[in-house]
Amino acid sequence: MVAIIKTGTSIRSTFYYNENKLKEGVAECIRAGNYPDDATNLTEQERLNMLLKLAALNTNVVRNSVHISLNFDPSEHHSKALLAEISQAYMAKIGFGNQPYLVYQHYDSGHPHIHLVSVKVDANGRRIETQNIGRNQSERARKEIENEFYLVKASSKKQQQSEHLKPAMVNASYGKVETKRVISNVLSGVVDKYKFTSIPELNAVLNRYNVAADRGNEESRTYKKGGLHYRLLNAKGERVGVPIKASDFHQKPTLKYLQTRFEINEQLRQTDRLRVKNAIDFTLYGKTNVTLDRLINILERDGIETVLRKNDSALIYGITYVDHRSKAVFNGSSLGKNYSAKAIQERCVAIDKAMANRLSNTQRQEHPMTGLGKSATSKSYLLATPEQSNDARLANGEDSLFDPVKQDGFTPADLRGSKRRKKKEFSQSL
Repeated sequence: MVAIIKTGTSIRSTFYYNENKLKEGVAECIRAGNYPDDATNLTEQERLNMLLKLAALNTNVVRNSVHISLNFDPSEHHSKALLAEISQAYMAKIGFGNQPYLVYQHYDSGHPHIHLVSVKVDANGRRIETQNIGRNQSERARKEIENEFYLVKASSKKQQQSEHLKPAMVNASYGKVETKRVISNVLSGVVDKYKFTSIPELNAVLNRYNVAADRGNEESRTYKKGGLHYRLLNAKGERVGVPIKASDFHQKPTLKYLQTRFEINEQLRQTDRLRVKNAIDFTLYGKTNVTLDRLINILERDGIETVLRKNDSALIYGITYVDHRSKAVFNGSSLGKNYSAKAIQERCVAIDKAMANRLSNTQRQEHPMTGLGKSATSKSYLLATPEQSNDARLANGEDSLFDPVKQDGFTPADLRGSKRRKKKEFSQSL
């Protein structure tokens, strides 16, 4: 993970940069941290007003906006729930855990990343110091979060990329010759190196590199004749380009050859079975807060890729584990009943339940802004600008959430005397 922090003089500019991305359809607001409601229930103006009202508490802070981007490795595809959890941990570690902040997931570049927007003035009107925050707090937070959430480490990114086989990338219009060449490169790095025992297990590896082994449907001539084709896949997993017969490749990875490999691989992978099972059991044993996404991330950190098979309704019906260290591939049920797709989903806690537990724990703690006025538990104060909100509260005789700290109450003149006068009166009374 790579973190980039920028401060600016305009909260509106930082805010609308991300909101415009949202309107263009290339971003999504996935979290409103320390706001009185979820991001989906807040309007654009309400999201902005929260930041403006805090900034108004201390106009001496000129560079009052904070804009952070957290960038992840292209191989990482985290869920919105996990990204929200990462952003919450990061903000807490750099000293912004009690500040309101917005999290936007952007889809406009080649790598996964999120943007965080916040303000440098806290609820008491104090400035939050950001001098050297990128070098100190942020760098420590990055390393801790990489370990805590099992992310690809920024320092080892280049090394990891050089160790992996590159996916086949070719335009379908290049024709049969170019398609055959890139598929052949992938087959050379997979067929005789990975231990798979079925076509689906083989495809669990090949699909990672945008290649698929295809027998056709059961009524097709290719299937009935025992034939096999290899095809390219696009970024969406759709078949593209010219299908190439297995017998046309110099490796001769035909169905007959693969069936021989299936029997050999079944014996070769026996010693690798326990490593995969132990990795899963160790992650889930005695824990009630591991979601399926978290399990996948932890296993990937240990070199085990989890491939989920889903139907047209996005329901998971199958699971395959690819151990890139031992080069062994296992369908979930082949490891045992407890490792099938259904069992793993039952052993993992649902994301909505995990988030509900975190929300419940958070609500039991005193919110940093709750004691400053009863409007902190509602979002009514977000409907107006700082000036309008203060006027309305004064008219209603209420304390404003965002009013500056008031001085002590008025002391009548007859109770305000100099120390010398009080001393004199005391001596006379004696």
